[in-house]
Amino acid sequence: MCNLYNITTSQEAIRQWTRALRDISGNLEPSIDIYPNQFAPVVRNAADGSREIANLRWGMPTPPERMRGNADSGTTNVRNPQYAHWQPYLGVENRCVVPVTSFAEPSPTPGDKDPETGVQKNFWFALGEERPLFFFAGLWTPWHGVRKVKEGPGDHELYGFLTTKPNALIAPIHEKAMPVILTTPEETELWLTAPWSEAKKLQRPAPDDALVIVDKPATQIKFPAAPPAQASLF
Repeated sequence: MCNLYNITTSQEAIRQWTRALRDISGNLEPSIDIYPNQFAPVVRNAADGSREIANLRWGMPTPPERMRGNADSGTTNVRNPQYAHWQPYLGVENRCVVPVTSFAEPSPTPGDKDPETGVQKNFWFALGEERPLFFFAGLWTPWHGVRKVKEGPGDHELYGFLTTKPNALIAPIHEKAMPVILTTPEETELWLTAPWSEAKKLQRPAPDDALVIVDKPATQIKFPAAPPAQASLF
């Protein structure tokens, strides 16, 4: 389950990719790590039909039966969109795309901890060593409630993103899931505009060669061997 990602890009790059005509997100820092319950940019279809970049808070409303306590810190990842709780958010008016250049999964090796903080170290994944822009397939919604007890109730705009089965690169590190990634403008356009019967086909593992590990702990994990190269017949 991805609970940390990084954005190292420009707002202009996001606008050009998604053809967003309006930007209400404020200034985007050159590089920022995003954690649950923090604010981050997403691209969505606004109520007036315009496509816009907006700053939303990471973590969709948690299903009531899974709530613990009086504050809802949010559900960051959505694995089963057919679950009744997520059904109201599947239309184009509640879909968004989340810009990202790399994302993290904690090392499964118990000894991979930061010696100062005790926090588990991460593997970081990207489309390439240069960490080009891509997007997560996301959902968003307005919501009224308590995110943190000390803040009290309030109005919020929340987002999360879909996950799916892990590919061969992710599975040895996180065997349950990986984010649904969109790597072309055509895929982001499909996610933002298509009926759910079409858009849901994007909830699939990335090809095994779509991502690379750009940072990792000093640990030994056995990854599947790459298939042998085959000569072209043409």
